[in-house]
Amino acid sequence: MLGMSANSVSYNDQGSVESGVDAAQESIPTTTNLGLFSAEFKKNDDLKEMLESNKESLKLDAMRRVVELIAKGKNASHLFPAVVKNVASKNIELKKLVYVYLVRYAEEQQDLALLSISTFQRALKEPNQLIRASALRVLSSIRVPIIVPIMMLAIKEAATDLSPYVRKTAAHAIQKLYSLDPDQKEQLIEVIEKLLKDKSTLVAGSVVMAFEEVCPDRIDLIHKNYRKLCNLLVDVEEWGQVVIIHMLTRYARTQFVSPWRDDAVFDENSEKTFYDSEEEKRMDQSKSYVMDPDHRLLLRNTKPLLQSRNTAVVMAVAQLYWHLAPKHEVSIVTKSLVRLLRSHREVQYIVLQNIATMSIQRKGMFEPFMKSFYVRSTDATHIKTLKLEILTNLANEANISTILREFQTYVKSQDKAFAAATIQAIGRCATNISEVTDSCLNGLVVLLSNRDETVVAESVVVIKKLLQTQPSQHSDIIKHMAKLFDNITVPMARASILWLMGEYCENVPKIAPDVLRKMAKSFTSEEDIVKLQTVNLAAKLYLTNSKQTKLLTQYILNLGKYDQNYDIRDRTRFIRQLIVPNEKSGALSKYARRILMASKPAPVLQSAFKDRDRFQLGTLSHTLNATTAGYLELSDWPAVAPDQSVRNVEVVEPVKETGAPALGKSKPAKSEKKFYSDSEEEEQEEGSSSEDSSSSSEESGSESESEENSEESNKSSSQSEDSSSQSDSDKKKKTQRNQKLQLLKSASKDRKQKNGSAVKAETVSGSESGSESSLSENSSESGSGSDSDSGTDQKTKAKYKPVQSKPVTKVDQKKEVSLLDLDDFSPAPLTTPKSSILSPSLLSDLQGLSIATSASALQASSPVFVPETSHELLHRMTGKGLSAQYRFTRQPCIYGNNMVSLQLTLSNSSDQALENIHISERSSTGQDIHRFNTIERLEPQASVTVSMGVDFNDSTQAANFQLCTKEDEFSVSIQPEVGELLLPVTMTEPDFTKEQSKLVGMNESSATISMAPDDASSQSINRKVVSVANLGVVTSGQDIIHRFAGKTVSSGSLVLVSVTLQDSDALVTINTEKSIMASMLLRQFKTALTNSAT
Repeated sequence: MLGMSANSVSYNDQGSVESGVDAAQESIPTTTNLGLFSAEFKKNDDLKEMLESNKESLKLDAMRRVVELIAKGKNASHLFPAVVKNVASKNIELKKLVYVYLVRYAEEQQDLALLSISTFQRALKEPNQLIRASALRVLSSIRVPIIVPIMMLAIKEAATDLSPYVRKTAAHAIQKLYSLDPDQKEQLIEVIEKLLKDKSTLVAGSVVMAFEEVCPDRIDLIHKNYRKLCNLLVDVEEWGQVVIIHMLTRYARTQFVSPWRDDAVFDENSEKTFYDSEEEKRMDQSKSYVMDPDHRLLLRNTKPLLQSRNTAVVMAVAQLYWHLAPKHEVSIVTKSLVRLLRSHREVQYIVLQNIATMSIQRKGMFEPFMKSFYVRSTDATHIKTLKLEILTNLANEANISTILREFQTYVKSQDKAFAAATIQAIGRCATNISEVTDSCLNGLVVLLSNRDETVVAESVVVIKKLLQTQPSQHSDIIKHMAKLFDNITVPMARASILWLMGEYCENVPKIAPDVLRKMAKSFTSEEDIVKLQTVNLAAKLYLTNSKQTKLLTQYILNLGKYDQNYDIRDRTRFIRQLIVPNEKSGALSKYARRILMASKPAPVLQSAFKDRDRFQLGTLSHTLNATTAGYLELSDWPAVAPDQSVRNVEVVEPVKETGAPALGKSKPAKSEKKFYSDSEEEEQEEGSSSEDSSSSSEESGSESESEENSEESNKSSSQSEDSSSQSDSDKKKKTQRNQKLQLLKSASKDRKQKNGSAVKAETVSGSESGSESSLSENSSESGSGSDSDSGTDQKTKAKYKPVQSKPVTKVDQKKEVSLLDLDDFSPAPLTTPKSSILSPSLLSDLQGLSIATSASALQASSPVFVPETSHELLHRMTGKGLSAQYRFTRQPCIYGNNMVSLQLTLSNSSDQALENIHISERSSTGQDIHRFNTIERLEPQASVTVSMGVDFNDSTQAANFQLCTKEDEFSVSIQPEVGELLLPVTMTEPDFTKEQSKLVGMNESSATISMAPDDASSQSINRKVVSVANLGVVTSGQDIIHRFAGKTVSSGSLVLVSVTLQDSDALVTINTEKSIMASMLLRQFKTALTNSAT
């Protein structure tokens, strides 16, 4: 009885509460836990009486306690009749709480809620906006079809309410009504169209959500509101920002031409096509592609939201840039996405999934932030797996060494699922980057000796896939796996070894029959997948080695014939008929060998995220990799852009500016003119002297800026003429500014003629960020002014004479120091203490603490051998008389420690002089290039030799750039040999041995080659090795071992080469972290030292 009474108190929420409480109180003292529960029930038992009392204070207190119960998750539905009686109360606070309760329980108690509909309708006329909104919210929560007309009428009235909060509630109610009665769609669209025109930021997000739910295909409703939504976006609440961004992403894909075309022309201030003169418009239209100003408006207005504290907003902007922005602008979202990885693991999971999809198509975006994807020990398994996926996607020839070192650590993880995924990742890297295939295979073979079965099994499966690419070269690995076969218990791993034995049984003719003998013993106790592969192995050995395996095969086929699994029985019958010829087998047995021993294509290891780009980033469908309910696909870019005039809004007031099309809503003229003229005057006072000396393209930049500023100033002057309230002093200021602008124009022309002489004059141009922000604020209002004050400017030009001065130096650039310009300062030189100051004992202690010889501490020595061969950079026929040859000097580059030094010989084989020969500043592939000084003139049949430096980033990727003359540009390419990316270092034999012992495993590559006796001399080997690679010779105390040392130019990684003579063979070993570089060097050494490899 005690247990029953306790249960009735604990679990009966609505019925017999009082009897349960009484029973509990009679049976148990109140000091027990159950007494506490009964006291709580008794405490809330008086709520019904309080709600039905005549005192407002008691009702208010009761409603507060009821709402408190709801907030705690307790069921308060049994109080619905008592609460709904108070819906007509005149107390505002009480009415608010009643509506909070009704919104929660209106759907559950629909019949009782219907009785109060008239009260809700009266509440829609209440003066308090919160009461009106709450009444509409309760009304829309009653899911009864009979009141649909009442709901529709209430929504229409609320859509025209003076309070934006009520209008927002109306937008929410639209979705509820549509889900209750889809037939009301047309009327609801009319309300949505009206609310889309709302200028309140409070309403924008809600009405767009209603648009997405009711009529997402009616993009014609968005046309007139597009620019308004773009401009309001920053001020909308975060939930609304996410909804609007996703909607505008879909809209932009239907209204703008793809910016991913090769002939695209991009201009950050491309909205000037709206404002410029008709002639400039025609010039822009002659280009193959110019980004639509509305397209640029969307990208520019969403960019600041990357700084949002809300992760959903940042993710929404990132997907917008991914789907809409030009390819060279997408990378601006990278830092924001990486920043989100510091958030909770749920956020990390979604962000990493999207980064994984992005990294497949554009590795370069996230490669600089590769360390952010290193796995932490505190990460959950699903986070570790995603980071592993991204690291595998980012792997390329340049960073594969670093990534493989990380993978070596991950394999030792206690998380077995993660360790197995790491081995799969190593296999993918080996498949995608052929240079490290051998290193990865060697590392995986080492893992076969691991104590953990999961690691061994996964290694076997991955090795099986890798061996399919080049099986003939790896018979030793197959033999090694056969020896480990007895110790491996995981079925998938055993099946993989058996498949390898059968597929390449001709390469291991002695081992395969023995493995089959062992499998015959344990056939009945094996797993089904192992049995199937055993039958396949028996069939293949029967065809290739029937003398030894005929009886074994018959025995295994007999065992399989009576196996419990029908798949094995069917496979056994099929194999017997196929390989054992008899009268019933027919002609099929003739082709048994061709069927079973056919070459199989190597498996393609692909990313699990390869096909997810078909879904829009940041959506549930992308996360689940399946189309979910309500998912709207992004449409393809239109081939021809629709008419952009549909987004123009009728101007309420006539626009006085001439030459500019109306863009949208007009603004009060006086305040705008005052505001912009003041800001221009402030920018004039601040000055922009830094712009006159900041870049090499000084002439064109200053001229274009002066023209742009002249248009702004002329616009201001024309506006001031129209305004009767403008003072005379303001007019004088504007006239003076126009004079200065005209002066700047003439000065820039003189400067262009005199090549290099700088002109000091006051300019009227703000900073770059200032101009950008003013453009964004005034995105829908501008004009192209006319040179109406040119006459006045010519009269006063004598007062302002351009002053000629020396070319601007770096000292001039530092006159005005800003906190944002800290990157311009070079770091202060560090003063190192002299050794004479330290005592001898302290010196010895410090030497003991110092790390052993590191690559960064090694000094480059002079090259042992410098090749004289030159490579053709530009042929004289292609270069229209200009030819270019380059060669590697193998000297440290004077232009930068990370650069490879080159010597360039330019020749003019034409009959005319060539002028202004120079190269582009950066390569199109991203390498840093130190340009040679411009050659002003190269006479016919003359040659000139210049030096330059290129940072190849320790990669053999060609450096592509433009070699230019005054009239032409030629695309040229410098392809470095891997040996030229090194610098020789001086090293002793003990240091060499010590460093070599650190670079083993995946960091070691070796090969055995045959050498003629004449080529085995020390002098011959040294000459051949240093001719291939720029290495230093390490003095060796042994005649049979030759050692060479160097370091990579860019990263300073050690490259150690040793050639060990063994009779007529030589073992070439390369130890370095750069696995790809090692593979390429090994091939070249084998070619140089001999012509045949074993």
